[in-house]
Amino acid sequence: MGGYWGNIIRVNLTTGEISRESKDENFYRTYYGGAGMTSYFLLNELKQGIDPLGPDNKLVFAPGVITGAPFAGSARNAVGAKSPLTGGFGKSEVGGFWGADLKRAGVDALIIEGCAREPVYLWINDGSVEIRSAHHLWGRQVKETHNIMKTELQDTRIRTALIGPAGENKVLFACIINDMKHAAGRTGMGAVMGSKNLKGIAVRGTKKVSVNNLDEFTRVA
Repeated sequence: MGGYWGNIIRVNLTTGEISRESKDENFYRTYYGGAGMTSYFLLNELKQGIDPLGPDNKLVFAPGVITGAPFAGSARNAVGAKSPLTGGFGKSEVGGFWGADLKRAGVDALIIEGCAREPVYLWINDGSVEIRSAHHLWGRQVKETHNIMKTELQDTRIRTALIGPAGENKVLFACIINDMKHAAGRTGMGAVMGSKNLKGIAVRGTKKVSVNNLDEFTRVA
């Protein structure tokens, strides 16, 4: 399929389990990426009445259909969960290069479940996924965290989606910040990330996103 890898990653922070699943072409044609895919998982998997800041909530990241392909303005990703701000469906969208690198790492969607006992961050490197300690990052501002992670991961071209002290303290309108300046600023997704003791997600992707008709795609772009 053009634009997709058939690879959805789940990370359970409670157990430390990392799993992968695939969907058929009909699924992708029905729900596309971004908001459609995020909505599918939230509406099908969250139980009524759960605490938005509890371990039963799920945080879903999904890039768009053409995110990561050479098309201007396409570097978007959606992030959704049950909103701690409204108690209802929560979704925000954000730019920057993080979503494009997530897609180029071979990931169609990332589903975060459970809650880590101690602060952690995720490192996704061309599809490999690690859960790492974030003790030394907790309490730090986004820019400082980003710079420390670049040094720690020995890669100056990583992309990051991070929370600062507001998200850590579960402020109900806390944002998730991509690449230090792009905000997923709606519905309190940063508070959900903080409730899971997840400081951030660093991504590096180098794979080419497939396009079925490259000539026509290039013409439209």
